[in-house]
Amino acid sequence: MKIFRSITRRDWTRTAIVAVACIGVWQIASGTYIHAKAWLAQQLIASAWTRTLEGEREVKPWPWADTWPIARLQVLDKGIDLYVLADASGRSLAFGPGYVNGTAAIGEGNTVLAGHRDTHFAFLRNLQPGDEFAIQTADGREWHFQLSETHVIDARHERLQFDDKAGATITLLTCYPFDAIVPGGPLRYVAVADIKERS
Repeated sequence: MKIFRSITRRDWTRTAIVAVACIGVWQIASGTYIHAKAWLAQQLIASAWTRTLEGEREVKPWPWADTWPIARLQVLDKGIDLYVLADASGRSLAFGPGYVNGTAAIGEGNTVLAGHRDTHFAFLRNLQPGDEFAIQTADGREWHFQLSETHVIDARHERLQFDDKAGATITLLTCYPFDAIVPGGPLRYVAVADIKERS
């Protein structure tokens, strides 16, 4: 009596098909989970922002969050509506652009906001000098800025230069190039906008 049978080419083919199907399902599920998590995070951050405008301070979007929204950035003609988080750490940038600690408060000098080139700050590649955007702060005021210049720096050799006496500006900072396959790298895309008006 034969206990073991030999594995045929047909068996290998079936096994390979099942393995590829399982990997495909796993990839789709992972991608869906990431997008669902990002969508839910934006809803929770929006809710925290509403509470902030009502007078609460440092409203965390979920109980274990270590950041909170401090501003809302909108480029209306490009459909951009983002909440700026209180810091620019890696764990915060996963959920939105962040305020770079140590730079001026919005409206008081040069404020630097950072974001990922392939998610929240991907829109920077389409901004041109003269384009306008608005930033709402936690006190309900709205600041309007106009993009004045864009350039690329090499973070290994150059540092951002700030002249806080020049007036209120916003510097938007992200990695470069936008379509890089490998994340990180030393190049940074810098978009500088000057205050146009505040309300």
